[in-house]
Formats: sequence, C-alpha cells, structure tokens
Amino acid sequence: MLTLLLFWSAVALLVYTYIVFPLLVFVRGRLWPKPFRAADITPSVSVIIAAYNEAAGIAARIENLLALDYPADRIEVIVASDGSTDGTDAIVRRGAHRRVRVLTLPRQGKAPALEAAVAASSGDILVFTDANSQFAPDAVHQLVRPFADPGVGGVAGNQRYREGRVLTGSSAGESSYWRFDRWLKRFQSQAGHAISATGAIYAIRRGLFQGVPPGVTDDFAVSTRVIAQGYRLVFEPGAVAYEPVAPSSGAEFGRKVRIITRGLRAVAVMRELLDPRRHGFYSLQIFSHKVLRRLMVFPLLGLAIAGPLLWDHGAVYRLATVAQAAFYGCAAAGASVHRAGLATTRLGRLKVFTVPYFFCMVNLAALVAVWHIVRGHRIERWEPHRQAGSAATR
Repeated sequence: MLTLLLFWSAVALLVYTYIVFPLLVFVRGRLWPKPFRAADITPSVSVIIAAYNEAAGIAARIENLLALDYPADRIEVIVASDGSTDGTDAIVRRGAHRRVRVLTLPRQGKAPALEAAVAASSGDILVFTDANSQFAPDAVHQLVRPFADPGVGGVAGNQRYREGRVLTGSSAGESSYWRFDRWLKRFQSQAGHAISATGAIYAIRRGLFQGVPPGVTDDFAVSTRVIAQGYRLVFEPGAVAYEPVAPSSGAEFGRKVRIITRGLRAVAVMRELLDPRRHGFYSLQIFSHKVLRRLMVFPLLGLAIAGPLLWDHGAVYRLATVAQAAFYGCAAAGASVHRAGLATTRLGRLKVFTVPYFFCMVNLAALVAVWHIVRGHRIERWEPHRQAGSAATR
C-alpha cells in the first residue's frame, strides 16, 4: 500500500510540475491576458556589472556595451570589481571612456559589489548583466520599452546561446531548456508577471532597488522585489543577451549547485511572495517553478524505487520501470560520450542523449543543493570557471 502511494504521489507531482503547470500558465496567459504599454523611450540607463577575475573577456564586454544602439548621453557602465587579482581593473581603465567606470573593491561577494555599483550609478533605469554576456545591438533599447507603462517596475530580458557555437553535452541540453523557459516566460508575463529575471539581462526602476540579501541568487531577489512592491515584472523577448557555452560539464554542475542552493535560499527570503492572498496566481507560479521543480529529484527517486517493487502488479508499473531505465540509460550514454571526448560529434549532440543528460545533472545538483540547505551551508561568493578564449561563466 505504501509503495503504491509512493508511486502515484510521485507520478502526480511530476505530471503537475512538468505538464499541468505549464498548461495552466499558457491557458491563463491566452484567456486572461494583462497587456502593458511599451514605447520607444530613452530613459537614462546605468549598466551594472559585478566582476571577479574577468580579464579574459572584460575588454570585449565593454566594447559590446559601448557599441549599443542607444543614445550615448543616456547610458553609463559601472563595473564593480570584487577583489579581482588578474588585472581586470587595469583593463577597464586602459580602455578609459567617460561612460565607463570601474570600482575597485575588496573581495566581499557579488551582493556587496552590486550594491556598491548601484550606489555609484545615476541612471533612472538599472540594467544588470554578467561580465561574460554579450548584448544584441538593440538590447537596451528593447529592454526599456516596457517602462513606458508606469505599472511596470522590472523587465526580464531574453537569454540565448550565441548562434554558430557548437552546443554539446549539458550545454545542448540547457539550450533546449532555455527555449522552453522563453516560451513559458512569454505566457507568465501575459498572465501578469514573469516569475523572475535571469542575470544575463534584466532591468528595474532605480527607486525599486532594495539591495541584495546575502547568500541568495541576486537576479531572483532583485527582480522579484519589484513584484513585492506592487509593480509588474514583464518579459521582453526582443532584449537579447548571448551567453557563452559552459566550459565543461564539471564546471556546469558546480554552477548549478551554487545557483539552486542560492535560489532556494532566495525563495525562503522572499517567502511573502508565496502568499496567494497578496499575490494571487503569481504565488502558484513561484511555488511550482522555483520550489517544486527544484525538488523534483525526490519524486524521481520515489518513482525509481517504487516502480521495480511494483513490477508484478501490472503492465503500468512494468512500463514505468522500463521507461525509467531507458531514460537514465540515455543520460548515462550522454555522460559517457562526453567523457570519451566525443561531445562535438554528431552522436554527442543527439537530443536523445543531451536532454536526459542535462535533466539528470540538474536534478543531481538539486539534491546536493538541498543537502547544503539542510546543513546550513551558505554560498556567499562566486568563483567563475573559464574556458580558453572566453569570459567566465556566471
């Protein structure tokens, strides 16, 4: 009886999280849309970058920002160097430009660096981005358009992988995930709010910045505090930022553990958003997307245990067991192909391997993250991982 309860509870949670919830968002966005006004406006903008040992790519990042299609007298760039030891500060100063400033800070962590940069800035709109991202030429212009609506307090941009890059292993799987996430964000935004922003590109009104709590995902905390203050957070697909491919699956796994650990802490800090009496449908969105989805490793484990134990109870349980074995076999094959150095081959880019591989990696990272939370481990600082010829991953 307990095994049956475990099996069907796990199935119900998985079906709700991965199928029912996205359908709810889609239906609500289509049937009860909440439009917002957008216009070609040019408010003063401060682009904020927290950087730690970004010498490999910071010059290209500054060049990218200075080349944006936005009025030069309406945009500034603030680079907060969080105790960099590789010459990042000198590189920014070497390309000195009146619109670019670098703050040389002691090593404290990303949150204090962002707060220092905001304090030193002057723009009415704060645009946050990563040192390793690259904006499309019109990214800032597109990003500020929804601010023509006084009810909009924040805008989440559109993170993409750069076209022409070879995506392999977990990177190819993550690319598939981001395509789904962009689809979901469109309908979340139509329904009222995007759940949160990604650190590659987002913006908020200056007056809505309330600092960054320690030990949390900064982009989540900063962007969702806009909603907590009664404003909308919307998604602008035309505001594109390109991210580099992760340098390795090992580095990507560590990054996922850090992001999920800090993300779960951020939800705890912003738990007021889980109150449906105050935030309605958005509370369901954040609980389903940021809590349930990050805890799906436990229903998956329950299903993996219960399925084989129920083998003799009928075809449904046998099918579930075989399907799981096939899925995890594909994930293991994807990992093996990557370790064998075949990730760039046609075999290594097959979605039948890359998607299960990425899915399993993320859920294993979630398990480690939950363990961090249980034992009170906090991640206050970030250590970028680099690949030759590119900036660090965030």
